Order: sequence, then C-alpha cells, then structure tokens
Amino acid sequence: MNYKERYEQWLYDCFFDDATRNELAALTDEKEIEDRFYRDLEFGTGGLRGVMGAGTNRMNKYTVGKATAGLGKYLLDVYGAEACKERGVVIGYDTRKNSDVFSHTAANVLSGMGIRVYLHADARPTPQLSFSVRHLNTLAGVVITASHNPKEYNGYKVYDEFGCQIVPRQANRVIEYVDAIADYHTINFIGNDALVSIVDVTDDFVDAVMKQSRYENNAAKAELKIIYTPLHGTGNIPVRKALKLGGFNQLDIVVEQECPDGSFPTVQSPNPEDRRALEMGIARAKETDADIVLGTDPDCDRVGIAVRAYNGEYRLMTGNQVGALLMDFVLGHTDVSKYHNPAVVKTVVTSELGAEIAAKHGVKVFSTLTGFKFIGEKITQFEKAKQNSNKEQDFDFLFGYEESYGYLAGTHARDKDAVVSSLLICEMAAELKAKGKTLLDKMDEIYTEYGYYRDALDSFTLAGKDGLEKIAQIMSELRSSASLFEHTKQKIDYSIPVEAEQGFGFLPTSDVLKYILDDGSWIAVRPSGTEPKIKFYYSIKGVDKDAADENLKKIRDSIQTRLGLE
Repeated sequence: MNYKERYEQWLYDCFFDDATRNELAALTDEKEIEDRFYRDLEFGTGGLRGVMGAGTNRMNKYTVGKATAGLGKYLLDVYGAEACKERGVVIGYDTRKNSDVFSHTAANVLSGMGIRVYLHADARPTPQLSFSVRHLNTLAGVVITASHNPKEYNGYKVYDEFGCQIVPRQANRVIEYVDAIADYHTINFIGNDALVSIVDVTDDFVDAVMKQSRYENNAAKAELKIIYTPLHGTGNIPVRKALKLGGFNQLDIVVEQECPDGSFPTVQSPNPEDRRALEMGIARAKETDADIVLGTDPDCDRVGIAVRAYNGEYRLMTGNQVGALLMDFVLGHTDVSKYHNPAVVKTVVTSELGAEIAAKHGVKVFSTLTGFKFIGEKITQFEKAKQNSNKEQDFDFLFGYEESYGYLAGTHARDKDAVVSSLLICEMAAELKAKGKTLLDKMDEIYTEYGYYRDALDSFTLAGKDGLEKIAQIMSELRSSASLFEHTKQKIDYSIPVEAEQGFGFLPTSDVLKYILDDGSWIAVRPSGTEPKIKFYYSIKGVDKDAADENLKKIRDSIQTRLGLE
C-alpha cells in the first residue's frame, strides 16, 4: 500500500480507537499525512524512537504493540514457552507523555502471549531497568523512553538477559520478527493480568550503586553544597537516596523541576548537555553559593554538571571532561593490583584523554562503536571469558564512558547510569574542596600533565523524508572521498569490518567515518541512530586552549562550508 492507502485504512478501520481516527481526520497537510504513513517507524538497532502521534511512522500504542509482538515471538522461539512464562520480561518507563500507557500496552501484549511480565511500579531510571533484568533474572527488558529528546518524542528500547541493550546481531533477529507482522489486527492487545506483577526494586538498585562509593570522608562530603535538578524526570528519588546515603546533607533541589512532567515546561529540551536546561539550577546555585550543579535527563542515564569558578560564575563541563575526571578519580581510588586484568571501555568518538589516564595506571583500554550498548556488551564478554577460563579475554571492568554525558562504574547495570555518576561526581568534588580545589582546578592539572584537548560536537537536524535523504547523500559523498579536511593521515570507515582489540573478532559495522589528522586530532561523522540528525565530533589537540580553539574553528568552518551545513 502507498501512504494514502495506509492513511485511509487507519482512518476508517474501527480496529483503531476513536482518538487515533479523530486525530487523523483533523489532518489537512498532505505532507504531514505522507510523513506519518510513508513508512513504518523503524525498529532499528536502538529499538524505536520517534514523534508521538497516529500513524505507522509515529510512536503510538499500535506501533509499540507491533514491536512488542515481534519481541514476544522472538523470545518464545529462542527460549520456549515454559521459560518465557517462568522468567519473563521486566518493563520500565520514564516520565514522558504516554510512557506509562506504552508500558502497559507492552505488558498486555506480552502477557497475552503467555509471557510473564514484571512492570515497574512507577517511572524509574533506564539504568534501574538494566539492573532489574539481572536482579529479577528475566529473559529480557523493555524500557519506554526517549532519553533527552524533545517532549514530542518517545521510544522503546530492548535489553537482553544480561541487562544490556541489544546489539545489532541480536536486534537484527528481533527486527525480522517485527517486520513479519504485516497486519496490526493479528496483535492481541488484551493482556493476562495473572502473568503481570508490579515491582519496585529502587532500594535494591540504590544499594548496588552505593557499592561503587570511592570516598569515605563524611566530614568533607557534608561540606559540599549541591544543587540538583531531575529536569522533570526519573532521577529525583534514586539520586537523592544515593546522595543522602553517601553523606551529602547539603542537597538543594530545583523545586520547579522536581515533579515528573512529560511536557518539560521549564526547559526547551530536557538535555543536560544544553546549558539552558541547567539555567534554573545555576540561578539557584548563585543564590545559595553552591559548589556544584547536577542535572539528569528524563530517564536518568546522563548527567550534566556546572561548577562554581572563583569569580562566582558557573562553568559547564563537557562529557569528555567529566569522563576524564571520573577515570582519574575511579582509578586513583582503586587498587588495580587486586584485579586479574583491569579494563576500561570508551567509544570511538570519545576523547583519548581518558585512555591516556588509564594507560598511566596500567589499565587496558577498549574502544567500541558509539552507543553504550557496546560498552555493556563488552562487560558481558569479559564475564563470559572468565566463566569459560579464557585468560586472553578475561578482564575486570572498572569504568566506561562516552562523550555524550554517559558514565558507568561497576557492573550493577549494563548501561550508562546517572545515579552512580552523580554519587561519584559529588565525591570527587568533596575531596577536592577539602583540599581547597574544584573540579575545574583538577581538569587544568590533567591538561597540564597530558596535553590540551578541545572536544566539540556539531549536530545538524534534517527532519522528514527530505532530511533523511540529505543525510544519506552527505555520508555517501564523504565515503567516496579520501579526506574530510586537509592534513588527514588516516580515514576509518566503520561500515567496513574493523578488528577489535584482544581477539574479540570485529566491531559490528556502523555508518561512522573517522578521520585521524597528522597531529593526532580527529574528526568523526555519523548519522544519529535515534533522531533525524547528522553529527560531527571533534577532538582537537593544541599546545593550549587558544591554539586548540583556533584549530577547531578552522576545521569546523571548512567542513560546514564544504557540505552546505552553515
């Protein structure tokens, strides 16, 4: 069927509820109708993510139902009906609009297929869902979230039995099952309440987080003044619990952003990478003379921070900077000699600064493709190697991070965790304050020791069908040319198999290009897997900040002019 036929089917078929059909009947823009129905919302390697609304190319209870029915058939085929009824699936959700509706839709579809379901009692962080899979010994996990996307979006992510978001080799099999469902009428949306249990494992999750604490000076921690904002999301309860248990009693909450609200009324976008999302927290910090501001995104897997400088202003720190600081802190407070083979993991678009710090501590560094699921997969690979007595690949995971504000210490979760990250960031800040320093001072010390890195990200939104075509055109043009910028020493195309470290085979292929320059700087380009964006990552070295900034500007201007992205 073409888009018009699909539209009319949804519009006139009584299988679809009145709210859906009324929404479609009110549409008058043909381009909007086409965009809603020209394709199915893609169940990709990251699951589903899209704008909420009626249509095959939107997030709604029918597209969620289709994804869930495909997942259910996959689990029944792989594990069998008995295991699915015994172990089942745990489902979590964030505070976005319809997240609770979509989670109940997924619970109904799975339980209607004879699969046991554990449904989180309330909106909770994505890392808590990852933790729940292993804690409850389920076969899989599902979380309804669109992370830090704008309020119009929602999403659906699938986790394997190890608590790791499914990687391409797994996702491709699930996609086959989802794509095989050609008719929404075949989906059973009526659940089996006898197979659904409501669970709350928040205290267990926080207890696991607290095992990663690295600093025990409660007197120093009591002196740290913290402002925290959950940005209307899921972090409010677990982050506050962890910080309270950690001995931080000067914790002030941005009350206007404390309560869950999927419309995110106080921010343009609930993204802690964006200074505007932390403005209310910074304003509160200025009133109270706080040392640090923390902001977690709606599903509490990312955390952004602002630190008070000596002039009284608050400076935001990048994901690469915080990652390097945490690498230094975690390894500096860990007796690595007690581990058989200590290791850390980062992504290929993450700065090399953290890797240099790890190397100084004698810790092995692994690099993965973009996406924390690949860091989670590496943790599972390490554990399987240990179980199989494979000494070559038997490593002990200590820390992992990516440049987009995602960090993990420990193995309680297999995803980035802003709860444990918030705890460790505050412990770092408290230790430094006791020495008369700040995180900014420590960052300068690291730069002095390892060299200056200027890291940046440019993200260009190209929405709709035309935008996706433009992104594909840009990637095709770059792939066919030898370099992106002068002084390119090496071009790595991750759409071609690239060998992984330590005999772990090859990295999964991915639509990513990376250019290594003569001085060790690099540029990476990739389309977003979850948004209509193309992203340019820069890690530019320089003798100092001014030199690195100048090099970055020159490179940015050249690339944007060449590709027509000004």
